[in-house]
Amino acid sequence: MQISSEQQRNQMLTEPIGRLLFKKAAPTVLIQLITVIYNTADTYFVAKIDTAASAAVGVVFSLMAIIQATGGSIGMGATSLISPMLGQKRVDDASEVGTSAALMSVIAGALIGALGLLFLRPLVSLIGARDEVIPYAVDYARYILIAAPFMTSAFVLNNILRSEGQATYSMLAMITGGVLNLFIDPLLIFTCKMGIAGAALATMLSQMTSFVIMAIIFLRDRSIVKLRPKYIGRKPSVYLHIVRMGVPTLFRQGMASLSSALLNIQAAPFGAAAVAAISIANKIYMLVRHIVLGVGQGFQPIAGYCFGAKRYSRVKQVFWYAAISMTVIGLIIAAAVWFFREPIMVWFRDDPEVVRIGSIMLGFLCVTIPLLGFSTYVNQLYQCLGFAVGATILASCRQGIFFVPLVFVLPYFFGIEGITATQAAADLLTCLVSIPFLIFFFKKYLSAPDAEE
Repeated sequence: MQISSEQQRNQMLTEPIGRLLFKKAAPTVLIQLITVIYNTADTYFVAKIDTAASAAVGVVFSLMAIIQATGGSIGMGATSLISPMLGQKRVDDASEVGTSAALMSVIAGALIGALGLLFLRPLVSLIGARDEVIPYAVDYARYILIAAPFMTSAFVLNNILRSEGQATYSMLAMITGGVLNLFIDPLLIFTCKMGIAGAALATMLSQMTSFVIMAIIFLRDRSIVKLRPKYIGRKPSVYLHIVRMGVPTLFRQGMASLSSALLNIQAAPFGAAAVAAISIANKIYMLVRHIVLGVGQGFQPIAGYCFGAKRYSRVKQVFWYAAISMTVIGLIIAAAVWFFREPIMVWFRDDPEVVRIGSIMLGFLCVTIPLLGFSTYVNQLYQCLGFAVGATILASCRQGIFFVPLVFVLPYFFGIEGITATQAAADLLTCLVSIPFLIFFFKKYLSAPDAEE
């Protein structure tokens, strides 16, 4: 049932935090899980072809991360502006931001797709494909690039719905696309004998389906934010604000693409089994990571509304509720992954070397899984409340400032085990850096008394 802007604002400012966070986070967690399913399903089914094909999916993940980073950064840039605007009852201004962001996403996705297709073979080589992996990577990347405009636009529409507290609509769209992907993946790969190209085509059709469903929601006025030609921003400042607020997400997800490519490049000398193992272990980790992001995306619009209404104590309350809840959940997930890390790897690819390397990496990652919620939500707190510089620094730590030197130093001393430990080490350092950032933010921006209406 659609609710008015005033009803949504009242809910954000008055409903008990625990119940409100669950209500807002449940759909976004499901959305994040569906996002992982797109690529995890491909990894599972493609791994049944051979180890080189499985490695190719891991290589092209870096390319998908670039597309997702573009759509995610525009979407999060818009979200960071829309939630406070709605908290201040500025619905027309929020619609201008949303419409401008949607236009930006289509143009950006089309440019990425066109350039990628033009330089396809050099591109997959650049991001880590070698020898027998290159043909598979080319076949897979081709369809992903064709789908780029739909993927970037879907991310933006998803974020706009989330920013106004109506994630249920985008959840339904993403679930429909995810379920479709699960069904047509094996059909195209095995029944139609398309191989890895079938997996990519399935992902493309699923992403397009999710986009179309969300577009219909906006066209039928089921959202608070309206996407109409009359709301297209006429001033460059509108687009600059979106870009500025989206920079932390671009850094965070762009660094994810860079880190994935560097892992593939560093693992390539150890053979296709090493690249496949790291790819599979990363998919498991991304599953956990996306649960963390889903809870965070439920927390962000609440924090945005409350900050815009100057309810500072409520901002702190929702942060701690999200961070502590995710730490407990992280401990449970880490224990489960630790005990079943080898069976998990075998389920994807029953290759002894793949299982050995992947199990080592999952073991390292289990150490830092409980820390992900805290460090992620400090970053998202800065971003969703409009503090782009601090958010960008924090976003750059996990897979940039710390990850990049570690991915070269650790393998030099410890070989393939050093590669498998890189992400966990970077996560630990990022968590430590987040602590002083949080203390500063609370003292500087959330210590004033709450406003009264």
